[in-house]
Amino acid sequence: MEKKPVELAVLFADVSGSTRLYEKLGNARALECVGFCLKIMSEAAAGCGGRVVKTIGDEIMCVFPTAQAATQAAADMQTRVEIQEPVSGHRLQIRIGVQFGPVLEEGQDVFGDCVNVAARMVKLAKPSQIIAAGECVAAIGGSGGVQTRALDKLPVKGREKEIDVYEILWQQTEDLTLMATRALSPPRAKLRLRHGGKELIMEVGCDLVRFGRESSCDIVIADRKASREHARIERRRDKFVLVDVSSNGTYVTFRGGPETPVKREEIALHGRGSISFGHPYSADPTEVATFDIESAG
Repeated sequence: MEKKPVELAVLFADVSGSTRLYEKLGNARALECVGFCLKIMSEAAAGCGGRVVKTIGDEIMCVFPTAQAATQAAADMQTRVEIQEPVSGHRLQIRIGVQFGPVLEEGQDVFGDCVNVAARMVKLAKPSQIIAAGECVAAIGGSGGVQTRALDKLPVKGREKEIDVYEILWQQTEDLTLMATRALSPPRAKLRLRHGGKELIMEVGCDLVRFGRESSCDIVIADRKASREHARIERRRDKFVLVDVSSNGTYVTFRGGPETPVKREEIALHGRGSISFGHPYSADPTEVATFDIESAG
């Protein structure tokens, strides 16, 4: 018998700048900070009637029976993290994305367009910000005195129409009330990737490309020095960020510049260049990916 969807609010939250925390504080202290933030977020979710679906690294996914409960939990999460003392000079900050709509439940997990949109919202959020899609804001209505600010309309993969994007104003201060709205203009930049005769274009609707030896990767790397899951490029609006998750590192060369090693960290791509996996390009130039970014201007 086919399962019927149920309406839930889906919330994603992650620890902002966790890569930098690991770099500056060391693995043990950074892991402790990330775990502390995840604990705060889990407790805030439970306090508003929510359920933690899963945690992945520095990110948490929760579901709530109503949009109002999800936004209240999001505000509680931000407030609790905001009041924490800086760690070795580093403020702990989180980003949150929320959506409300039909989901399919399978065991403890949930799936569907609502989940995908919530995951997209958290990518749009800045540190200490809560971003919600239009359906979530509509479901809240005028209840609970939740204040929102319309940002823009954005295209989302799998949807014919653009979705409305809002900021949930959780800091009720005069400065925030008077702050001018800065619209999120629709992303227009494209990134062209070429590897082994194959071309892949990251444009609107393509937010992630994975590299590695695994056949499931978008671009499969044959070099034995490459890891099974080696690196990924994430689209963050009109920016493209390479994230290395490998054992041997990734080497990025921008046109006209020196080669830059990237290991267990990320780097923003710009212009044109090449990417070598597991070793410098000069050590073995036989396999390389090239990129070319077409600006949004």
